[in-house]
Amino acid sequence: MDSIRTNCFKKARRVVVKVGSGVLTTDSGLNLKAIRSISRQICELIDKDLQVILVSSGAMASGIKKIGLLKRPDEIPKRQAVAAVGQAGLIREYEKVFAKHNKKVAQILLTSDGLSNRKRYLNARNTLHTLLAWQVVPIINENDTVSVEEIKFGDNDNLAAMITLLMDADILIILADIEGLYTKDPRTHPEAELISSVSAIKKAILKMADEIPGPLGTGGMLGKIEAAKKVMAAGIPMVIAKGEEANILLKLFSGVEAGTFFIPKKDKLASRKCWIAFNLKPKGMIRVDDGAAAAILKRGKSLLPSGILDVEGEFNVGAAVQFIKDENKILGTGLVNYSAVDIRKIMGLKSGKIKERLGYKPYDEVIHRDNLALTVDDCG
Repeated sequence: MDSIRTNCFKKARRVVVKVGSGVLTTDSGLNLKAIRSISRQICELIDKDLQVILVSSGAMASGIKKIGLLKRPDEIPKRQAVAAVGQAGLIREYEKVFAKHNKKVAQILLTSDGLSNRKRYLNARNTLHTLLAWQVVPIINENDTVSVEEIKFGDNDNLAAMITLLMDADILIILADIEGLYTKDPRTHPEAELISSVSAIKKAILKMADEIPGPLGTGGMLGKIEAAKKVMAAGIPMVIAKGEEANILLKLFSGVEAGTFFIPKKDKLASRKCWIAFNLKPKGMIRVDDGAAAAILKRGKSLLPSGILDVEGEFNVGAAVQFIKDENKILGTGLVNYSAVDIRKIMGLKSGKIKERLGYKPYDEVIHRDNLALTVDDCG
């Protein structure tokens, strides 16, 4: 693993750094010391010819202090208003610090529906490419002012994973207020051990993460593991490290084995399949039999109606649909060639019988392999 980790950092040219609210905030508002330290380190990396994209939390904490509230509001409109006030203060602090190192920054606020639309997804990528070409540091946050449950990324860990995939970055670094993934919550279990590397997101890993709740920002440790699962599937490594450790970014790139390193898969998903798998919200599920699962997973085949056992949800042609087997084990996501209504009519049939049942047959496949993204991991 040491050589894999060393090579990943040595070869990295484009990096996404996500800084959590646990690092950037204190009881009195923004942690200006942390902002200055992390910004300085990013500037040093840029001076070494790395491209760095920063995903930053902290708008809510900044807004709470500026408005004079005692705690984070519960009501969505108030939270959105607080974030709007705080985002201005957050980006101003970054702008001041980066300017001291002769670097310019750009603020980018995103919502998940902006990246679920293929055209807007590509537009966002083009904008980020242009900023990097101009040597401007993109600072990205979720647009809390307009985000509600239906369109929010969920947390900035997930947003950072989406940006990593969007930009084909070489590595994702998540700076948290904890050293990495532990066997147990180290704040309540002194015997907890830091896990130095993870090669697959198994049930045991998810269980460990689930038992390490906040205060780690909105996503907690489980959100960070879900982010790791996405980038690992795309063949991109990820590190969780303690953001307040002195010069942590510089240490990582100098070979220091800090935090938890998530080893990427060798067979990476293509960019378009990453978009299908992780940017589109599934509209339903298709349950497949063992034969269909084996054909898809082991032989790279398309999903045919003969291998379908059941359909859940209502969706139209072109919708993103998850396909599952056994005990709701998700194998991946694909774009369907038939509506849910028609799939129910043809499931279990050979492709040659589709026209006889429906009166037409535009495709042999329910999901063509080119529109099918596998995300299954070893969940044993």
